[in-house]
Amino acid sequence: MVDREEGERDAVAERTEQVHDANVEIQTMRDRTEDAQARLMVALQQMAEHALDRAEACKQLQRRMERMVEPDAGGKSDPKRDALEIVKEMVVEAEGFAHQCVHDAKEEKKRKGRNETYSNVKNKAVVTQEVENDAQDDETDVAYHSSLDMEDQQMHPEESERNEDMVERCKYIPLRLTLRERKMLRLLEAALSVSEYTDKVDILSYRSRMGRIHAQIKEICAILSGLVVASDYKAGQNLIANKEFYENETFFQDVFEVGRRHKIMNPEKMRSDYGKLVYLLQDSTALELQELLQFKCVRPLNTVYTLLEEKGGLALLEDPLVEAATAEVKPEGKSRSQVQKAIKVKETAREKLAKAYGKGAMTPEDVRYCLYSIGDNNTYLFFNRDPVDKMIDFLTKYFDPQQTKEPKYSLSIAGGKEGARLTHNHARQYTYVLQSLTLWREISHDMFKLWCLAEGDLLRENNSYRLTDTGQGLNRVQNAPAVSRAIHQILHRSQQKLGSWVGSSVIHLGDHNVPNALMFIDKYTQVPRILNPVVLVLEQIPLVAKQEGLKEYLQANFGGVDGAIKEILTDFFRHAFDGSGADNFFDAGSCIDGRLTSAWNWCSKIEKKRYYPVFKLAGFVGFDGEFSK
Repeated sequence: MVDREEGERDAVAERTEQVHDANVEIQTMRDRTEDAQARLMVALQQMAEHALDRAEACKQLQRRMERMVEPDAGGKSDPKRDALEIVKEMVVEAEGFAHQCVHDAKEEKKRKGRNETYSNVKNKAVVTQEVENDAQDDETDVAYHSSLDMEDQQMHPEESERNEDMVERCKYIPLRLTLRERKMLRLLEAALSVSEYTDKVDILSYRSRMGRIHAQIKEICAILSGLVVASDYKAGQNLIANKEFYENETFFQDVFEVGRRHKIMNPEKMRSDYGKLVYLLQDSTALELQELLQFKCVRPLNTVYTLLEEKGGLALLEDPLVEAATAEVKPEGKSRSQVQKAIKVKETAREKLAKAYGKGAMTPEDVRYCLYSIGDNNTYLFFNRDPVDKMIDFLTKYFDPQQTKEPKYSLSIAGGKEGARLTHNHARQYTYVLQSLTLWREISHDMFKLWCLAEGDLLRENNSYRLTDTGQGLNRVQNAPAVSRAIHQILHRSQQKLGSWVGSSVIHLGDHNVPNALMFIDKYTQVPRILNPVVLVLEQIPLVAKQEGLKEYLQANFGGVDGAIKEILTDFFRHAFDGSGADNFFDAGSCIDGRLTSAWNWCSKIEKKRYYPVFKLAGFVGFDGEFSK
């Protein structure tokens, strides 16, 4: 018995010694691995720093050579110019290599952090600690992506977002509609769809105009009340039982405000009904009509800023993590796993902010509500501003600012030829197109602000209008001082960015071309409707060419994929910016609004273009959307 116990003790001691030796060996291997990882990390960081220095040196060399190279004269060969082109290629390669080195260093640092976290978790027995470490990993991912974005901005400043004052921006970002508000929106859309407000008010008649307005507004309020009863009898009964319209002032203000907020966030919606709504509210601000109605129909919009100010949560907007929590996840050039990773980073940042600022009157749900609304604005920019950026990229990629080696791809236009009203050589037209697109880009970027200012001008009390025949029917001509100041600031910013300006700087607003702020906003919401289909077609052409028969068609008629793309772009940059679309230079020409008129004129003639079959093959349907939705 004793011998057996001693044998078991010896066996246990031997196994213990074996385990100890194994642990020592594992620890030695781990130390060697960590040392190798540390050396690799240092090497990658040094390589990244060296690559950044080399990229900066190449750019300095390019700038020096650009000062030495004389302007091209008659297409003669110049060794200095040839050398400059080689240097430009070196700059692109150096920047790409530097960016890759920075990315590799960041990836290695992230992997090292994960391995350390895994080791810490493995040595602990509490399961809850594992969950906390996973959360720390997510926060590390957020910080990693933010730092990587900073590196991207340093490497590509022309592509980085302009640093904005988030507080100022959120003053003009409407809050996303809640479920209750969406029900109210359906009531409003139903009431406006059967209303003939502008048909009965904006006419020349001997009857009292104020009486017609009063009757129409009360009719819409009555329809709204009836729809509430039809949708929810109990709520409708409480709304209208023994009450006058003025006693439900808050309800009507909420309904109209929901419609205005929905339209700003979704410009493609309510395309026919929104005009009725704004003109109805515009008339309701008249003092004599308010005396008849005994209530006001207009109240300020609910924005992200107003909610945060009310809840005492404005500090949220100063947190740099807001950018990661509201960023638009762009799928282009990313795998499914990368997209899911970006979504996870976004969700983690959002929850971290909700936990940090969801205190007191500001609940975590309020924080998420504001972040979702800011995210909606970023989504709007992705679909409405980014197409302009892509078109600018097409211009700079396929065309030289000074000259073109192939005459058929020259951007030069001549007045009186092919409908053009302007005369520009290639370089001047290139600049004219670039500055027009840059201006459109800035306007699209600030569209929410411009829209809020436009409503402020339209709905301001005592800002009267006159019903005038502008040549396109009776329109309400009204001054818009707030929008005018804002658009002139945008124009000045664009001029400073480009350094020069080709053409007129006249902005039509409050005249027969653009009668009021509503027409101004409606005019510039057409920019993405023009550019989006063109950009989509250009991006689809390489995919179309993967089919053998279509590839042969493109090759035979356009010289291949690049030939088709360049022919479409050449025609667009020529004749969508040629001053056409009107019979005088005041209505079209090179003025700020005339540039957009020319673009619409080009759209109206797309079916007659030689490359129109390519548009159809790429899935083109049209430039306009549906008005009924």
